[in-house]
Amino acid sequence: MSFQQEIVKWYKINKRSLPWRDTTDAYVIWLSEIILQQTRVEQGLPYFNKFLENFPTVSDFASASEVQVLKLWQGLGYYSRGRNMLFTAKQVMDEHNGVFPIRYEQLVKLKGVGDYTAAAISSFSNNEARAVLDGNVFRVLARYFGIEEPINSTQGKKTFAVLAQSLIEGQEPSLYNQAMMEFGALQCKPKSPDCQICPLQLGCYALQHKKVAVLPVKLKTVKVKERWFNYFVALKDGHILSKERKAGDVWQHLYDFPLIETPQAVSLGDESFCQEIENQFGKDAKISLLMQKKHVLTHQIIYVQFFALDNYIVNFKLHTEIKSVLLEEFEALPHPKVISEFMELYVRN
Repeated sequence: MSFQQEIVKWYKINKRSLPWRDTTDAYVIWLSEIILQQTRVEQGLPYFNKFLENFPTVSDFASASEVQVLKLWQGLGYYSRGRNMLFTAKQVMDEHNGVFPIRYEQLVKLKGVGDYTAAAISSFSNNEARAVLDGNVFRVLARYFGIEEPINSTQGKKTFAVLAQSLIEGQEPSLYNQAMMEFGALQCKPKSPDCQICPLQLGCYALQHKKVAVLPVKLKTVKVKERWFNYFVALKDGHILSKERKAGDVWQHLYDFPLIETPQAVSLGDESFCQEIENQFGKDAKISLLMQKKHVLTHQIIYVQFFALDNYIVNFKLHTEIKSVLLEEFEALPHPKVISEFMELYVRN
């Protein structure tokens, strides 16, 4: 039995029942693919259901506000994906008369839709013979065929793309692509896969050469930046101080609290930090530490401190970015995950 036949046979027995597998609607498939990028199915499924419930058609999505979209997206991270989705929905309405495209060449021109997503949508909705290459597929191909070129190198990408496309020829594209992705997700897992029950074990290069733990190879290119955020939580008479994060930085257009960012960790005993607090909130401002948290992003590690702020004065004409809003209004806005988690622990309880 060939590699492709083994994969498909395994899939028919072991596949999960997922809602986006029961449709050829390109819009629904697009929703699932964007939401599941860099997100586990278990985490992404509730978001998929929420988005489809709120926006059952691409027209509904295109009519949404950015605040609505980001609020539904809250907690998924990579918020640019949510903003791109809104742009794409409007693009479909304007350029495709509200009909979500199903051909690869049209799909790849949509904002936020790259080669992988275009291949997935076109194959699942239109059975177009375009091989998908996500992290799961890279891993299966690298291990089984013994490819040691880095998956994120220029040459590596070409090698995997040529191999993947050659394997899909003569197959039922939708079924085969789904099988490859599912096999990587459930059987050929990143860490400690159960190779002894794998139907591909006899032909697997990595298993035979004891390289399961080292394949696929990936170049380390990410430089992690450390930052220190000090938030001030001022809750009084049902109102709270709020601030919209501006473009050009992490969490743009989400809402958080007044913030002093420092070049290193600080405490209430730090004279320069206390002076900055006085400059912003007046000499009679009272603060107390509520919570400390380490928040890890792909390119940044953010050390967060939350301080309760009382007896403060804010010059709203000078600090125009700070607003006093009703707590209910603030809760309805989209927040970074670290803010929503704080709200759950310290404000809503």
